[in-house]
Amino acid sequence: MDKRFREDKEDILFTVKPDRRLLSKVPDKDGGRTNVDRRQALGNNAVGNDPGTRIISENMGKRYLVEYMVAVTYILAGKTVKHTGKCVDISTTGMLLEVPPEVAEDLSYARNIRLKFTIAPGTMPEGYEMKVDIEARYVRLEKTSAGQTRCGVLFLESLAQYANRKKNWYMLSCASLFLFVICACILLMRVESILYFKFNKILYMYSLIAATFLLSRYLFAIFYRPVPIDNEFTPGVSIVIPCFNEEEWIQRTIVSCINQDYPVDKLEVIVVDDCSNDQSYAKIVEIAEELKSKEKRYDVETRLHYFRLEKNAGKREAMARGAREAMAKGTIRAQHELVVFVDSDSFLDPFAIRNIVQPFKDTKMGGVSGRTDVANTYTNALTKMQAVRYYIAFRIMKAAEGYFDAVTCLSGPLSCYRKDLVLKYMDAWLNQKFLGERATFGDDRSMTNFILRNNRTTYQDTAICTTIVPNKYSVFLKQQMRWKRSWLRESVIAARFMWKKEPFMSLSFYMGMLVPMLAPAIVIYNLIYIPLIHRVFPLTFILGLFLMALLMSMAQLFLRRSSTWLYGLWFCFYYEAVLLWQMPIAWVTFWKTTWGTRMTPADILEMAKKKHNISGDIR
Repeated sequence: MDKRFREDKEDILFTVKPDRRLLSKVPDKDGGRTNVDRRQALGNNAVGNDPGTRIISENMGKRYLVEYMVAVTYILAGKTVKHTGKCVDISTTGMLLEVPPEVAEDLSYARNIRLKFTIAPGTMPEGYEMKVDIEARYVRLEKTSAGQTRCGVLFLESLAQYANRKKNWYMLSCASLFLFVICACILLMRVESILYFKFNKILYMYSLIAATFLLSRYLFAIFYRPVPIDNEFTPGVSIVIPCFNEEEWIQRTIVSCINQDYPVDKLEVIVVDDCSNDQSYAKIVEIAEELKSKEKRYDVETRLHYFRLEKNAGKREAMARGAREAMAKGTIRAQHELVVFVDSDSFLDPFAIRNIVQPFKDTKMGGVSGRTDVANTYTNALTKMQAVRYYIAFRIMKAAEGYFDAVTCLSGPLSCYRKDLVLKYMDAWLNQKFLGERATFGDDRSMTNFILRNNRTTYQDTAICTTIVPNKYSVFLKQQMRWKRSWLRESVIAARFMWKKEPFMSLSFYMGMLVPMLAPAIVIYNLIYIPLIHRVFPLTFILGLFLMALLMSMAQLFLRRSSTWLYGLWFCFYYEAVLLWQMPIAWVTFWKTTWGTRMTPADILEMAKKKHNISGDIR
């Protein structure tokens, strides 16, 4: 994202303790060393070659750099001793505790070590923020070059087990109860709509459609299951990263893409810089050359490629260049059946590629979307709101579509396609026009529509990436406007063929298309017309909005046990008050080609026009 559009506030991301190896998760083809971190909880022997076990071990053993004050209590020589230490890194299974040397010596002999500390939001993944009072045992001692004494301690139960015992059970209970009550209330209100249908057919029909659409998505999401990992299914994959003005994050993106638990000879990364006007290309070259020099054993020289377009041509052209490069004849790339697109501010989980390819065991599958979580969740209220929205959008809405193998948007941060289909539709995709205007954004929805016409598309919840979201309302609103324009355009296009899909899915699609389009008129009617003309307070309508908002929040609490659940309410009310009104604006400004969140040529031209008009007015 261009710095001119960014807020001064620095994004808050949890910090994973770096491994001494840049590519610590890549399998060693020579078998000289393991790609399983020696610090992981289950141990190398327990992990073996089973990917499911490795994923569990990876998550349990991942260590985060933190600064927690820890109250340490232990028994030594029959006496209870209390001290204060500092946690400098933590995993779900233990921590590294900085204490004075005499305390470290005591701990090596002590019994019943008890640690009390608070996991601050944003220092570990969502769901772990809590107060902890846990037993531990001494494991090892280490001294830093600065003379600090640090003790490694192992929790007697993992933090996941502790959370489940101390807080998750009542969060789950409360969320379950609320979800039941909310759904019951919504159904009762819809009965009212049926009873009073004859008095206002349009209004009550909309009410029934909206409730049916929303509740059905939650219902189908319950039955969704990701495709399990088959350790023997590893098709060739080319990852394409289109980049424009992403100097802050591009290196992290590249490393996450090449550092995958996937066979070395089956994975390559292609970075295409769309003639950035910041230091993005220099950053690309820097990290690529560092990886090639330091990690030669992983064939980085032949698996990581980067290019720079001569002039800015747009994201689609950059993606197309990468896809065509992946088809280069005479190289191993031509053998790769799949192409993965990753946004330049998104970071892949080490097992993302192994998971996202699994649905392609179905030969009719044309494309798969991974799950996108928010990386900078705890920056401010806006990013927390988006974190809830992202999770529900993927885990509920996209999962419901995935149940029918008809996902309508294979999202930009992480999506995988059959390469032959991408190349088949490439020219039509690049030259796409809508009502005579060239389509310059909405590349993910557009490509999805091309694929979905004749093939299946699905969602793989276990293929995870995290992405940076706007931390400033002005940028967020521009992004949402751009998304609404592309949603309107591609929904109209998809409406021409979605009726051919599974009946429940096609009906749900048309309901989902109709509801947001009519929503502005329904809100005006209920919140303005009814109170002014009929002098009736719209209690039922407001209650309905509140229940819909609470449904999202409780689903977030049920699935993630996260403290961000409250921001689901905030998102829904913000949507009704602000985002909803972008829809009619999008209808009359669909022709705009500006992104608003980065300085593309169209944005620069728009800015120049505004300056010219202002200077003309002054004269």
